[in-house]
Amino acid sequence: MRLFRLLLCLTWIQAQGEDWPQFLGPSRSGVYAGPEIDISWAKTGPPLLWKADVGQGFSSPVVARGRVILFHRLANRAVVESLDAATGRRIWSADYPTDYRDDFGFDEGPRATPAVAGERIYTLGAEGLLQCLDFATGKRIWSVDLRQKFGAVKGFFGAACSPLVDGDRVLVNAGGTNGAGIAAFAAANGKVLWTATDDEAGYSSPVMATAGGARRALFFTRNGLVDIDPADGKIRFRFSWRSRSHASVNAAVPIVVGNLVFLSASYGTGATLLEIDGTRVKQLWASDDALSNHYATSVYRDGYLYGYHGRQEYGQSLRSVEFKTGKVQWNVDGFGAGTVTLAGDRLVLVRENGELVIARASPQEFHPLARAQLLPATVRAYPAIADGRLYVRNERTLASFSLK
Repeated sequence: MRLFRLLLCLTWIQAQGEDWPQFLGPSRSGVYAGPEIDISWAKTGPPLLWKADVGQGFSSPVVARGRVILFHRLANRAVVESLDAATGRRIWSADYPTDYRDDFGFDEGPRATPAVAGERIYTLGAEGLLQCLDFATGKRIWSVDLRQKFGAVKGFFGAACSPLVDGDRVLVNAGGTNGAGIAAFAAANGKVLWTATDDEAGYSSPVMATAGGARRALFFTRNGLVDIDPADGKIRFRFSWRSRSHASVNAAVPIVVGNLVFLSASYGTGATLLEIDGTRVKQLWASDDALSNHYATSVYRDGYLYGYHGRQEYGQSLRSVEFKTGKVQWNVDGFGAGTVTLAGDRLVLVRENGELVIARASPQEFHPLARAQLLPATVRAYPAIADGRLYVRNERTLASFSLK
């Protein structure tokens, strides 16, 4: 019996390790650690497993315990769906009315990616509704309207912070007023635990890290980096990093390696590397010519960063940069916008035009290994990779492909 329980536990741990339960994966770093990516399909494209029709939104699919959780908009309803990861069959659907309107004529669906933790799912809609659903049934457990609760403003493109679950807390860059720029809620019932800052929300999502011997919630708000103690909301330090242009966004997620934190933004802001020392921070380098991320977060491997440089609408380059110096190792002009995920020693690049590119994660050169057209343009949501399957969505379709 003990052996059976041990094997069952190990199987559960392995399954959790192969899930993709939140934005940018298990560690919110864009790193996939499941079965090795196979490229024997290089000439024909990866096998299509299933497709499903979807509504509007830039929210990424997430995968947990054999289920794909999708957050999208159909007509005037914000919809959360649970799908069978193997077949795409709908298991349940839950929705609520949304009144979000995009002032610039873009997509009007949710921007933030759901987070799955235990038996709960947390979503934040573009209109500012934070909710908690039961994983098995989709039944709503609690909800908080950030506009009504904190006076959260719409900004340019609505609420976009993917909720961060830390034990019994849910953290979001709420963008509220009167000290409610950042807020923590009780995961079980939605009770407000603490609030901090008057920072506007921006479009980056927070990351949890242990640096300098302390557990830290790192938020890249519209004003810059905020280091908060997740237990009580106490601010350890702030570091201003924002464009002088009003029409600007901070969107990429901070990248944490040991005691070092990498920030990157566009609009003449550029990248910087910071070193954390207790409640202080030291700037090691800064450059607008190194790796200026507009929307997509870069990935880190063995001392080097890989990501997109420049404004999305002007055409981006793909490049590798030395982490500790900002020195550009290689650059591919005209690559175009997209996302980048790290799988072992390979980059999984999904371009906005719907093309998948698998390349070596090498600072020596950009060396594509396989290419395939997965979906028609435009693909802006991040993909999910779980148990050797790639989940990609555009404005109309969610598709699952086998990479193993």
